[in-house]
Amino acid sequence: MDVLSSRILLKPRDFDSSRAFYAETLGLAVYREFPGGTVFFLGGGFLELVGTGSEGPGPDVALWLQVRDVRAAVTELAARGLRPDREPREEPWGLIEAWISDPDGTRIVLVEVPPDHPLRVDTR
Repeated sequence: MDVLSSRILLKPRDFDSSRAFYAETLGLAVYREFPGGTVFFLGGGFLELVGTGSEGPGPDVALWLQVRDVRAAVTELAARGLRPDREPREEPWGLIEAWISDPDGTRIVLVEVPPDHPLRVDTR
């Protein structure tokens, strides 16, 4: 199988609230909009909000968003009124993580890869 592109699809219960959260609170850039949907840039992939859901998120799904500095990201989000579900801390596997949630309760893990971590590719 040759994967040419990828997206995560979310069907929010309240589209307008979720769109505002991803665009304004998180500050994600819009890749494309169409009737009933918005696609955001998400690092190496995309996040698409489409339609209206009724079930809400499952507990076994989370978005993993790598940022350069988790503490700075949490401070920036706090200035926009978002409080983290869990403050930044170093995990036993060496990543620094903070947890937030979108308006539907979808868990979002903000991740910083420290300079000495094996996942680090960009050593700036």
